[in-house]
Amino acid sequence: MINDFTGAVILLAYYLLAVALLPILLKYWFEIPTEYIRKMHHIGYSLSIFLLLHLFSTWYMAVGAAFLLVVLGYPALLLVEKAPFYKKLFVDRTKGKGELRKQLIYVQLSFALLIFIFWGLLGTSWHYIAAVAVMAWGFGDAAAALVGKAFGRRKVVHRYVERAKTIEGTAAMIAAACLALFLTLVFYAGMSWLPSLLIALLAAPVCGIVELFSKKGLDTLTVPLGTSFVILPLVYLFIFLGW
Repeated sequence: MINDFTGAVILLAYYLLAVALLPILLKYWFEIPTEYIRKMHHIGYSLSIFLLLHLFSTWYMAVGAAFLLVVLGYPALLLVEKAPFYKKLFVDRTKGKGELRKQLIYVQLSFALLIFIFWGLLGTSWHYIAAVAVMAWGFGDAAAALVGKAFGRRKVVHRYVERAKTIEGTAAMIAAACLALFLTLVFYAGMSWLPSLLIALLAAPVCGIVELFSKKGLDTLTVPLGTSFVILPLVYLFIFLGW
C-alpha cells in the first residue's frame, strides 16, 4: 500500500508538472503555437502509461490511479474554465469549453481498459501491449495533427470523416505510428527486430484508418484499443512460428 501510495503521488506530480504546467509555461514564455502545445500535452499523457504499468503493485491499483486523476482533475478543470486566464494558458478548441475535461476522461478510460485487458486478464507478461498501443496513438496522432496542419492540402472527403483531416496527415499518422510501434516493441517489449518490424508495418495502417474515421476526439479511445487488438493476434502468431 505504501508503494502504491507513493506511485500515486509520483503519477499526480508527473501530470501536474510535465503534462500540465510545463506546456503552459512554454506557451506563456515563448509563444509556441497552440497546436504544438496541444500535442505536448498529448505526448505527455501517452508517456504516463509507463508510470501506470510500473509504479503499482496490481492492475486494479493502476486502474484506480488512472481514475484518481479524473476524480481530482475534472472538477479542477471545471473550476479553472471560469477563470479569465483559462483561454490564455490552456488550449481548448471548443466554444463552450470542456475539451480538456472530455479528453481527460477518454485518455484515462483508454488506459484503464488496456491495463484491465493486458494486465488484469492476460497477466503481467502481456502488459507491454498496452504501452505499445498507447505509443502508436500518442506519437501517431501528434504527427497527424502537426503534418496535416502544416502540409495538408488534400482533404479526405467522406461522410464519416471530419472535414479537417487530410491525406498528408493520415500518411504522417501511419509513418509515426509504425516507428513508435517498432521502437517500443524492440526496446521496451524486448522483441527481436524482424517480428517487431512486421507487426509495426501491419498495425500502423490500422492506426491511421481508425484515427481517420474517429470523430469528436474519440481517437483517444479508439486508436489505442484498435491497435492493441491487432497487435495481440500478431504476437501470438509469431510466438507460434517460433520467432
